[in-house]
Amino acid sequence: MPISLGELAQRFSCELIGDPAIIVDGVAPLSNASSSSLSFLSSSAFKRQLPSTQAAAVILCADDAPDCPTAVLVHENPYACYARIAAFIQPRPVYAAGVHATAVVADTASIASTAHVAANAVVEERAVIGENSYIGPGTVVGPDCVIGDDCRLNANVTFVRSVSTGDRCVFNSGSVIGADGFGNAMTDEGWVSVPQFGGVRIGNDVEVGASTTIDCGAIEDTVIENGVRLDNQIQIGHNVHIGEHTAMASSVAVAGSAHIGKRCLLAGMVGVAGHITICDDVIINGKGMVSKSITEPGGYASNFPVEGVRTWNRRVAMFRRIDKLLERVSKLEKDNK
Repeated sequence: MPISLGELAQRFSCELIGDPAIIVDGVAPLSNASSSSLSFLSSSAFKRQLPSTQAAAVILCADDAPDCPTAVLVHENPYACYARIAAFIQPRPVYAAGVHATAVVADTASIASTAHVAANAVVEERAVIGENSYIGPGTVVGPDCVIGDDCRLNANVTFVRSVSTGDRCVFNSGSVIGADGFGNAMTDEGWVSVPQFGGVRIGNDVEVGASTTIDCGAIEDTVIENGVRLDNQIQIGHNVHIGEHTAMASSVAVAGSAHIGKRCLLAGMVGVAGHITICDDVIINGKGMVSKSITEPGGYASNFPVEGVRTWNRRVAMFRRIDKLLERVSKLEKDNK
């Protein structure tokens, strides 16, 4: 949607340095933006691309403005400002209200008149779909599920049963919400599956990535609070509780009954053991393994960075000898007493 820089500056509370009459009609990265594109700079890693950009304008912080050869929109948080402007300039498609002829809807389901249910979707018994929500092709909304207003379930999402969401939530393709958790009891004859009776409660403004799974609770519900962001291919176990505005990157795995606080950041491939608590405002670096509760806010890490093969093999050999080294040290300490 074409719009002038002057209007963008006013609408999104930016300081404009440049011609307010310049028109932009899309967004693009610094490296290949055109004369009608809006770009942004939020990381020093891309600052080298700024002097040569062909963008019509760049969203950036005040310190970077002198290095920009084009018009600029100055904002204290360029990335968040870009996100809001990009959504305004290039909004998601708007679908006409109604239920596609190939969709299967139970007689006891309730679908708002403004909602869109796409081809081959299934809405099962007692399910509720809120105002302006979108149910994508092949998506299944299972029995007793409640979808809030302005939600988006993209293609092939599965809500198994007893899942409730707030408003403005997004679930990307392949995500599965409310499947049985991993509950098994060992006996002399083998494993016995533990019934999973709980549901999943999801707050407002939650976004869930492609192929991410959130298990139902065993007895009580699994809970995802307002504003949580889950990347692709994440596993959330049964009875997990995730606090407001916590974000997790791809391949995080959270075992059952873990409680994660508000505004936490878990980088890629972090593992969280079951039945532990992580307090508010904790950052876990990539591949970190959280095996016990964290009670103090701050940054935590536990992974080994990659090394050359020879260096790594030498260090592994040293690690394998650590018990003998400890025995020798202990003996020396005793002999010197």
